[in-house]
Amino acid sequence: MTLPEKELRKANRLINEKSPYLLQHAYNPVDWFPWCDEAFNKAKSENKPVFLSIGYSTCHWCHVMERESFEDEEVADILNKHFVAIKVDREERPDIDHIYMTFCQAITGHGGWPLTIIMTPDKKPFFAGTYFPKNDRHGMPGLVTILKSAHRAWEENKKDLERLGEQILNSVYSEDNDYQHEVLSETIIDDIYKQLESSFDPVYGGFGNAPKFPAPHNLLFLLRYWYATGEKKALEMVEKTLDSMHKGGIYDHIGFGFCRYSTDRKWLIPHFEKMLYDNALLAMAYSEAYQATKKDKYARIATEIYKYIERDMTSPEGAFYSAEDADLEGVEGFFYTWTYEEVMSVLGDEDGKRFCGIFDITPSGNFEGRNIPNLINADPSDSDFIEICRKKLFETREKRIRPFKDDKILTSWNALMAASLAVGGRILKDMNLINMAKKAVSFIKAKLVREDGRLLARYRDGSADIPAFLDDYAYLQWAYIELYQSTHEPGYLIDAVSINEEINGLFLDDEKGGFFFYGNDAERLITRPKDAYDGAMPSGNSVMAMNLLKLSQITGDLSYSDSFENQIDAFSGEISQNPLGYVYMLTSFLGYIQPDQRVFLVSDESESRLMPFINVINENYRPFTVLILYGSRYKRLEDVIPHIKDYTAPAGKTAAYVCENFTCNEPVSDLDEFARLMS
Repeated sequence: MTLPEKELRKANRLINEKSPYLLQHAYNPVDWFPWCDEAFNKAKSENKPVFLSIGYSTCHWCHVMERESFEDEEVADILNKHFVAIKVDREERPDIDHIYMTFCQAITGHGGWPLTIIMTPDKKPFFAGTYFPKNDRHGMPGLVTILKSAHRAWEENKKDLERLGEQILNSVYSEDNDYQHEVLSETIIDDIYKQLESSFDPVYGGFGNAPKFPAPHNLLFLLRYWYATGEKKALEMVEKTLDSMHKGGIYDHIGFGFCRYSTDRKWLIPHFEKMLYDNALLAMAYSEAYQATKKDKYARIATEIYKYIERDMTSPEGAFYSAEDADLEGVEGFFYTWTYEEVMSVLGDEDGKRFCGIFDITPSGNFEGRNIPNLINADPSDSDFIEICRKKLFETREKRIRPFKDDKILTSWNALMAASLAVGGRILKDMNLINMAKKAVSFIKAKLVREDGRLLARYRDGSADIPAFLDDYAYLQWAYIELYQSTHEPGYLIDAVSINEEINGLFLDDEKGGFFFYGNDAERLITRPKDAYDGAMPSGNSVMAMNLLKLSQITGDLSYSDSFENQIDAFSGEISQNPLGYVYMLTSFLGYIQPDQRVFLVSDESESRLMPFINVINENYRPFTVLILYGSRYKRLEDVIPHIKDYTAPAGKTAAYVCENFTCNEPVSDLDEFARLMS
């Protein structure tokens, strides 16, 4: 709907919200409520079921359903007369989304967005689905049919629906569904590797068939498995996947950055939305692949992703926006695609033909009459030529109307990007990336912490709100740990230790272990979920397992090791049943069963004098090694690593202690000797 058309319509109550997704629906004729007590009280007092619609601002099918149904007067009339309609931004309220998505998947066997739920006024669902057209089509029931049937059923069989909602709730979230705890055998690491190997696509990389998701945490596991076992096939799967994704249309070859996922097997046609979290994890995977293989192409791709983030996704204050839309003026991918004639007009006849030949750009097109630039069938060697052409096309593309940008700032996604930048900056020796990470974390601490110290989940338009969830805390702790490893500033390690106490107080399940999704001080929903399943991002519980392991290794405090073991034990039953759903949790378990390596560099020399020693560590792929710097500038470490006082160095020299399997070698001060010791 254009702005003049919107102005002719009366705004509904969503106009007062901060979420860009809710604001997109503020001029619908549907009498939307945000998630609030007022909505449910109205449903109770008027004896109406609740229609809940969950989505996000850059979701293509959410836009389609809005245009077809929520902007339609007939649909609005049914909803306004017979239901109380609620809109939820899944990125803003992942707790609500998690609960009702679990219900949808259990009942229908699949999930996705937009998520459509019909439920009782006491929040118990009795119908679920995803996208529905307005009218019946191709065997799919239309929303009008569904709403009329639900209204009729509510009028005639309300008690049956209430009973059904109760039964479904008890079935989906029953304590009886809890898996029994099991002792995880080390063989599960080989088992998960074999499962990944069996689902690997040897032709186009990635896992499974279409649609294909990047799943970078699978690649992070495989890199560590290769390092731990020497299994070359693991590294080959990583490289094939990274190469194929970059060659495909899922990568923006003109402006950089990755789209959400590919609709086809060979990574050609994406859903064009770009998400902050995908690019954070992918940049980390490419950075680690560069460190492991020393192949410059992976460093270049990681750098390009970070350039995209800095250029297009960074706020003036140094925080990161959430996403860019797939659609432009109702056409999916229009901003990113080209006609053959457009490219020729920008590059000229000779260069245009050459560029089009490399990037699969033809008069007939490879996507709905237009072209997605890709390198699937090319392996170009003239990078200078490509870069000159790319810049010209980029400058032309910048004159187009840009896709909608969701400019809300989420703590979890910002912290994940900060962790990625800290890793990337360390590996690529790029202090600008580390400074970007520091700015983002500083923003979180300045703008997303309540006066009482409680972390909040979302910032937009000068306002922070919503008590932070486990993911927000876990990812922020991850960022602190990576920033400590990249800067060696004790404050970041102290923050990582300090926030752990808050995480335990708000989220820890003292009875059964693991962490709940939302805090004990937050809104009580119909259930309090706690799971470790890794979706597009590693779950908060998986990240906490890795954080606890890292804190144990860095500080030497065995209480973190105990907490890690309890964390693994809490989810051991479900991990055993479905290892592929818990790859990041198993990545930490792989680290746990490996001989850990702690390196203490003790010195009062400047950090620049220490850099040759630090480079010995960082220039090689060492996923199970942690580095601690100690000296007069790092005295604050004694607050969290009391025994560090035992490590000393001769005056004016650096002493390097390499400790493995709870035993430290004799300290060395000679750089060559240190390098030999590390190799």
